Amino acid sequence: MKTQQFLRWSLPAGFLLAVAALALMVWSYGYRQALDSLAERSAADLALASDRVSTQLQVYQELAVLTAEHPALADLSTPVAQDAAAELLRAVADKTAALDVFFAAADGRVLAAAEGVSGADVSGQAYFTRAMQGAMGTGHAVLQPGGRRSYFYAAPVFQPGGVRGALVVAADVNDVEQTWRGSLPAVFFTGMSGEVFISNRSELLFWQRGAAGETPRVTGRDRYGGHEIWSLEGSPYLPGRALHLSVDLPLIGMTGEILVDVAPARRIAALQAAALAAVCLALGAMLFIVMERRRTLAEANAVLESRVEKRTKALSLANDQLRREVGEREEAEAALKRAQEDLVQAGKLSALGQMSAGISHELNQPLMAIQQYAENGAAFLERGKAERTGENLGRIADMAVRMARIIKNLRAFARNESEPMGQVDLVQVIKTAVELTAPRLKADHIDLRWDEAAYAAPVPAWGGEVRLTQVFVNLINNAADAMQGQLEKVISISVERGPRLQVRVQDSGPGIKEPEKMFEPFYSTKAVGSSEGMGLGLSISYGLVQSFGGNIRGANTGGGAVFTVELEPWREGSEKGDAA
Repeated sequence: MKTQQFLRWSLPAGFLLAVAALALMVWSYGYRQALDSLAERSAADLALASDRVSTQLQVYQELAVLTAEHPALADLSTPVAQDAAAELLRAVADKTAALDVFFAAADGRVLAAAEGVSGADVSGQAYFTRAMQGAMGTGHAVLQPGGRRSYFYAAPVFQPGGVRGALVVAADVNDVEQTWRGSLPAVFFTGMSGEVFISNRSELLFWQRGAAGETPRVTGRDRYGGHEIWSLEGSPYLPGRALHLSVDLPLIGMTGEILVDVAPARRIAALQAAALAAVCLALGAMLFIVMERRRTLAEANAVLESRVEKRTKALSLANDQLRREVGEREEAEAALKRAQEDLVQAGKLSALGQMSAGISHELNQPLMAIQQYAENGAAFLERGKAERTGENLGRIADMAVRMARIIKNLRAFARNESEPMGQVDLVQVIKTAVELTAPRLKADHIDLRWDEAAYAAPVPAWGGEVRLTQVFVNLINNAADAMQGQLEKVISISVERGPRLQVRVQDSGPGIKEPEKMFEPFYSTKAVGSSEGMGLGLSISYGLVQSFGGNIRGANTGGGAVFTVELEPWREGSEKGDAA
C-alpha cells in the first residue's frame, strides 16, 4: 500500500520539478534576450547623450581657436591694450554664454579676462601646460568661490620662435546640461579620477565609486549574458539593479556611462516563464485528473465486481465524451490557428500591395515609353531612317536611366545602415525626397511647388544624405496627411542661403494644433489605432537634424503650417569638411 502511495505521488512531484526547471530555463533565456534588447537601446541613448555633450562643448573649442587670432590680442604689453582686450573678451563671453574668456601669457599670468573667475595665474593648470606645448589644451574643474563647474579649451597663440600665450574659453557645464537633463535614463560623464563631472541627474554630481561614504553605494557587480549589472543602494532616484554601459570619449577626455533599470527585463522574463509554467501545469492537471479518474474506476471495479459491466459502460461513455471534447478542442485550436495565419497573410499581402502600387506607378510609364520608342525605332529602321532610329534608341536609354534612378532612390531610402557625415547637395536631397513622395502626392491631387531650376548650382550642406532625405520625406508626408479632406492642397518647398541654410516646407492645411507637443514621441493628431502612423515622424526628424548640428521648428502661418529646417553649410577647409 505504501509503495502504491509513493508511486502515486512521485509522478506529480517529478512533473512539478520538471516544470520548475523548464520555467527557470525560459526565464534565464528571456532575461538574456530582454537584456540584449535593453543594451541596444541603452547604447543608442548613451551615444546620443555623448554626441550631444561633445557637440555642445566643441562649440567653445571653435570659439577659442577663432578668438585666439583676434588683432586686439596681438599686443597686451600696456594697461590700455589689456583693458581693450578685456572689453572684447567680455563681449565674446556675453554673446556665447561662455563662463569666462581670458588670455594668459606664456608664464601663466592672466593679462585680460572677461570675468576673471579662473584666477590671476593659470600656470599650474594642465590645459594651459598643454597649450604652451603648441596643442589644444582641455580640462575641467570646479571654480571657487561658487562651486561652478567649468570645462576649459586653451588655444595656443603662436609667435615667431614659439608660443606667446593661450586664449582660454571656460564653458559653463551647468548650461550644457540644461538641454538634456532628465530626458534619458541616468547618464553621467567621469574624468580620469572616476568622479562624476557631468550628468543629467544632479544627485550624481561629484559621485565617485569606491570612495568612503559614497551615495549611492554600489553593493555588487554581476555579469549576466555578457552584460554588467550593478546593485545600488542609497538613492531614491536610481534603480536597485541597473544595466551599466560605458564609452570612452577621447575628444573631451571623459568616459560616458549610463545606468538603466533592468526591472522591465526581469518582468518580461518572469511573464514568459509564468505563461509556460501555467500551460504546463494546466496540461499536467488535466493528465492528473484523467489518471485519478482511471485509478478510481479501477478500484471500484475491484471492489464491486458485480457492477463491472455497468461501470465499464459508464467509463466507456465518459471516455467517449472526453475524446469528443478533446477532438472539438483540437478542431477549435486548428481553426483559430488557420484564422491567425489568414490574418497574418492578409497583412503581408496588404503591405505588399501598397509597395507594389507605388513602385509600379513609378516604373509603368518609363516601361510603356520604352516599348513605344522600341516599336518606333524598329519601324524607322525598316524604312532606312537611321537618324530617327538613333533618336528613339537615345530616348530608350533616357527612360532606362530614369528607371535606374527611381530604383536607386528607393533602394537608398530603404537602406538601414549608418553613413558617414560629410558634404551633401541639399538640392539633390530635396529632389530625391520629391521623387519618392511623387506617387502619393499625385494620388491625393496635391500641388507640389518646388522649382529645382531656380538652384542651378549645388547647395552643399553638412549631414548624411539618406537620413536627410528621410527628414524631408517625413515633412512632405506629414503635410499631405494634414490636408486630407481639403479641396485646395498645396505644398511649397524653398531653400534660402545664409550663415545657416534654411529649407522651408509649407502647406495649406489647418495648421499645427498643439505646437508645443509636435516634436514629442508618439504625439499624433490622427485617430487612435489608425494605419497612418504612430506619431514618430517629427520626433525622428528632430533627432536627425539635431545630429547634423542643425535645428527644426514649426509654426502656423494663418493659412497652414510651415516647418523650417536649419543646417550647417559645408565649407571647404573647415574642420567638419576635413572630418568628412
